[in-house]
Amino acid sequence: MQHDIRKTRGRPKAWDDKAVQNTVKSLDRALEVLIALGEMQGGTLSEIATNLHQSPATVYRVLTTFQGRGFVDFDRQAQVWSIGAAAFLTGSQFLRRTSLVERARPIMRDLMEATGETANLGIERDGNVLFLGQVETHATIRAFFPPGTVSAMHASGIGKALLAHMDDARQRRVLAAGKLEQFTPHTLTNPEAMIADLHAARARGYAFDGEERNLGMRCIAATVHDVSGDAVAGLSVSGPTSRITDDKIAPLAQAVTEAAARLTAAIGGAPR
Repeated sequence: MQHDIRKTRGRPKAWDDKAVQNTVKSLDRALEVLIALGEMQGGTLSEIATNLHQSPATVYRVLTTFQGRGFVDFDRQAQVWSIGAAAFLTGSQFLRRTSLVERARPIMRDLMEATGETANLGIERDGNVLFLGQVETHATIRAFFPPGTVSAMHASGIGKALLAHMDDARQRRVLAAGKLEQFTPHTLTNPEAMIADLHAARARGYAFDGEERNLGMRCIAATVHDVSGDAVAGLSVSGPTSRITDDKIAPLAQAVTEAAARLTAAIGGAPR
């Protein structure tokens, strides 16, 4: 009996054997599809199948299986597949160990305490802003962007901050890839007006979302840079217009840019 217990608790004999017979081929092929989809930043069924040199029927079965679990999303109108929120939630277990997220937490807490507004951390993902973290204000009225939330870049403080630091060609590609949807009367939907706003954001060192995504809410954001000087994330504060009044924009912007500079230094980065 004791021998049987030890055997069930032990590792399989082939634990360290990575031979082909010990891998699940169908799972391996499915993961190839998921990885390729992420690298492509979305694509149609035919594009994904061509990229992988697999039949569309096989790829479709894999995609619909992942869709059922929320690992991929499908835009019926555009007929485009993209990475889903479940993939982020799984990946966020890894992100908790990464330098950016870990080092951002105390800085975000300090930023929230200094400004009295909710602090947010986000990155660009598939032409959108993907929020990685948030430290909420103690005030009753607050912005809410929990980790895993996805938002349009053109109507987001962090999104506009990241767009502002892209080169002109990439900036236009990102803007052209998605429709500049109008969420409120303040949303910038004209590409040239948007680009002018991005140039102004880069010149002053921070981006400003003035009720462009949600009426009654404002956001001020600055970029975080890696060791190469690339803008890899955005840090922001967001809150209601009743608190983020015109006279508060400058001091809040200073607090945000200083916090972003602290996080840049904490991850060993340096702005260009």
